[in-house]
Amino acid sequence: MALARSRLGSGDAPTPDALIAALPAAMFVIDAEGCVASVNAAAEMLMNASAANLRHKPLGIVMRLPPACLEGLREEAVFAAYDCTVGTPRGIDMQLDIHATPLPDYPGWRLLTLNTGAARQAMGQRFDRRDRSRSAIGAAAMLAHEIKNPLSGIRGAAQLLDSQVGEGGQAMTRLIRDEVDRVTALIDRMEAFTDERPLPRASENIYAILEHARAVATAGFGDRIDIHDAYDPSLPPVFVNRDAMVQVLLNLIKNAAEAVPEGERGTVLLATRYRHGVSIGAGAERRSLPIELSIIDDGPGPSDEIAEHLFEPFVSSKSSGRGLGLALVDKLVRDNGGIVQFAREGTPPKSIFRLLLPRSK
Repeated sequence: MALARSRLGSGDAPTPDALIAALPAAMFVIDAEGCVASVNAAAEMLMNASAANLRHKPLGIVMRLPPACLEGLREEAVFAAYDCTVGTPRGIDMQLDIHATPLPDYPGWRLLTLNTGAARQAMGQRFDRRDRSRSAIGAAAMLAHEIKNPLSGIRGAAQLLDSQVGEGGQAMTRLIRDEVDRVTALIDRMEAFTDERPLPRASENIYAILEHARAVATAGFGDRIDIHDAYDPSLPPVFVNRDAMVQVLLNLIKNAAEAVPEGERGTVLLATRYRHGVSIGAGAERRSLPIELSIIDDGPGPSDEIAEHLFEPFVSSKSSGRGLGLALVDKLVRDNGGIVQFAREGTPPKSIFRLLLPRSK
């Protein structure tokens, strides 16, 4: 079970042990007694200790884990927790994502993986995103208050002028009204960020929500996409706000439809599955998020530079986009107690938005 660091000949392929040793994620092999059997180089760097110093010590001595994580590690199943505070014997606390997988051929043994900020970014839970969302909320509230009232006055004045000018002047007043309406619609969308009241949530059938969003998309903007499904029929009810989740799905499906190149036809797949052991937080704040809902499309996807900031307000890969749709998706999913992540996966690569949601008790 040792994660050996073997010296390879020029014609040899890397051994599994060598590959594991080179992985950037910190990996610990935990034996049936709960002691560290082996570690890779990334684990040594994370703990600032050598493999010899870490081996054969109980996991609770090597690192301080939240009680909920220790409890999850005792389960004979895949376990995951995000944004957990992990302490080292040297008194350093780190925010890490924890994944534990049983080793089938070794009863009681587990492979423990600790990931730092990159994984939390992929899961859509970075605190700086929340901070930026709060800043956007404050900016939206201020703009709505300061701009919307004058806009209504400008539109009213344009309507009065419309009856007093000739045909050429009426074209200009119509232009004024249209532009005021466009700006007002933008302000209305920004105001969605200013509502910080808790969403009323209830036990909902996820399939009913999916099919409603699918029907709306097909009847409206989905004329250039084919929507398919791959549902796990055994999913329990989710604990969400139905209207908010419909809006989230419509935003994501519409984004996929708008990404289809002119003259082509795209495909969107709605998929669900149950994710055992997935949770976020620790202790009393630990939330289980076992319901996974994926919206997958075969569009070109955003550039790498934009993908890193996809859920931030005012970031968009579309020339006519305002960058509010995905920021609103992120806010609504978080208001529902879940998280959203984006990835480009597969061959050829596809865009995948994964929603991890709480189940109904």
